[in-house]
Amino acid sequence: MTGGQIFLTESPLARDLCALAFSTCFALSLLRIFEETAKRGVFHKKLNRKLVHVTIGLAFMLCWPLFSSGSQGAFMAAVVPGVNIVKMFLIGNGIVKDEATVVSMSRFGDYRELLRGPLYYACTITLCCAVYWRTSPIAIAAMCNLCAGDGFADIIGRRFGKKKLPYNTDKSYAGTIAMALAGFIASVGYMYYFSIFGFVENSFEMVRGFLVVSLTSALVESHPISTTLDDNLTVPLASLLIGTFVFS
Repeated sequence: MTGGQIFLTESPLARDLCALAFSTCFALSLLRIFEETAKRGVFHKKLNRKLVHVTIGLAFMLCWPLFSSGSQGAFMAAVVPGVNIVKMFLIGNGIVKDEATVVSMSRFGDYRELLRGPLYYACTITLCCAVYWRTSPIAIAAMCNLCAGDGFADIIGRRFGKKKLPYNTDKSYAGTIAMALAGFIASVGYMYYFSIFGFVENSFEMVRGFLVVSLTSALVESHPISTTLDDNLTVPLASLLIGTFVFS
């Protein structure tokens, strides 16, 4: 079923406007849920933040088939995370006060943290929509390694990461392995999902490419430079660069 059939219209613009409205409401609803879980202390603060990290981007990818093909659909999809860039900028600079967002997305409750990881996260999703879009395995790899890979690296690493890496005692074998596996599995899963709509074709070569990108991204995330710069910046950059090489 196409987005046009779902929204009962064959007009690409009308379809994209409906898809934009639905995706925005979907993303805001998820964010609202995690804001509430953060305020109520349902999850540990760090776990809540990582659940946001894993869920939002991957859930938004599920909405990509709702948009029309071509640059118009890509641009309209990019509006959703693009608005979030503005939101992170305003809150991170203290122009807008939003304690719930700060609590659910920051490590230490400092609103200025939103100008780093959360802003890089939103920029990556915007870039994947506007430049690469749903027909590109590069976009799939970058999104899945950022969301699933990096998210599960922290979740599993904190729970089972007793054995630390020799070159970075802040990272563990368990977290690095979890990142590679989660990023790879999510990438393959979205390859199959998008193939249903004819956006990509299932192939062993693409699966192999996803494995290379996920392994590389996991190594980059485990390097001390990712702690210094922010893994929400280094992981997608590594995925995009290696993905461009592997899938070209």
